[in-house]
Amino acid sequence: MTPNLRHAAGSLLVVGLSGTELTGLERAWLKLVRPSGIILFRRNIADAKQTRHLLTEGTSYCNAANLRCVDIEGGTVDRLRDAVAPMPSAQAVAQTENAKLMRRHGELIAREALAFGFNATLAPVLDLALPESSAVMGTRSASKDPVEVAAYARAFLAGLAEHGVAGCGKHFPGLGGGTLDSHLETPAISREFAQLWQEDLMPYRILAAELPMIMVNHATYPEPQGGAIPATTSSYWVTSILRKKLGYRGLIFSDDLEMGGILKYASIEEAVLLAVRAGMHLMEICHSPELIVRAYESLIAEAETSAAFRKLLLKRAAESEGLRQATFSAPISPALSGKQLTALRSSVAKFWAEVEAAHEG
Repeated sequence: MTPNLRHAAGSLLVVGLSGTELTGLERAWLKLVRPSGIILFRRNIADAKQTRHLLTEGTSYCNAANLRCVDIEGGTVDRLRDAVAPMPSAQAVAQTENAKLMRRHGELIAREALAFGFNATLAPVLDLALPESSAVMGTRSASKDPVEVAAYARAFLAGLAEHGVAGCGKHFPGLGGGTLDSHLETPAISREFAQLWQEDLMPYRILAAELPMIMVNHATYPEPQGGAIPATTSSYWVTSILRKKLGYRGLIFSDDLEMGGILKYASIEEAVLLAVRAGMHLMEICHSPELIVRAYESLIAEAETSAAFRKLLLKRAAESEGLRQATFSAPISPALSGKQLTALRSSVAKFWAEVEAAHEG
């Protein structure tokens, strides 16, 4: 096994950590795997100083041009709500029909992310707010109208980009028609391709050139003809539709491979191989060190026994590196002073008031 192969395997992973500081075990497996990014959750975040230290130390074991990810959508998915202030949901902001507020939503989320050392937020959600998924998605979806979803997302992404934070459109090809939570189960979405193309996929079609990253979900769909398999592991969805038909040229990112939606379909060892073959650039494993190491070893083992897979792994790693270099080369942003962080909290509170006023008006 060559160092180049080990490097390629690790470079396709974005990993989670257990707490607010690195453990000895985490330092050991991070040094072995050398992933291309770290994603943090509320369990990892106490305050800005601690989070920045955790990210700085954690990414010192990562590949260059690494991702420092967090989920800040606003509303129910907001990992900084306790550390900074709760942010309005995408739906609340989109319903104002005010493009300036939509852009400011992105700007404020970017400023929060930078204050804590992140360079990417896994937002905006591009799923449609359809009745089938309302119990699962809640206010995470901006609208049932794909044109309105795209309008919100375009303004939101512009706000992120103004501060140098990358966004990630999710959850391709669309969870609007799903009734199950893919954290637990594999949603079976019955919408036919013609309907998906005209509705669920329209935000991706409109924004393909503007999205730094797209996250693929674990739901199944009537197509491809080969049988119902999670989109994350489907070359039909990832390569034929996203990369070829939509012409997407950015980073393709899997939803968490620890979720029931994929692990009820395949083991972690199988899932990473299928995802790479499908066309994935980065695969997210958000908590378990055991699953992270098993995924890493599975990629290496397959590449050692299959010349075709070895060639594909190195190709995916090269694609991922080029895309990461283009987007994530900047160093961690300067820390905010206590006064600046207080001012940011005040800005979020003021933004809330403006959103509420727009609804009342």
